[in-house]
Amino acid sequence: MRRRELITLLGGAATAWPLAARAQQPATMRVVGLLVGQPSAAGTDQLAAFRQGLAEAGFVEGRNLAIVHRSAEGNSGRLPALAAELVGGTDHCRD
Repeated sequence: MRRRELITLLGGAATAWPLAARAQQPATMRVVGLLVGQPSAAGTDQLAAFRQGLAEAGFVEGRNLAIVHRSAEGNSGRLPALAAELVGGTDHCRD
């Protein structure tokens, strides 16, 4: 009887092991590009509200979300290049 219990226990552990390993995989890091035309300092409150809304939806910057922020600093002529930079995926580490 003990031999059957041991075999059942080992079989159950071998079956559950891959499931537990998959459950511990880190969540996919999402990247959100944020492009604003106004100077960075002017949008501080909006950026905080944006981050709070994302956190309420379960997205926390640095854990499962990266926010890539670009500002034209009031120069609307820079918007196309900044948008291309965000879409092209270049320099995601710069803030």
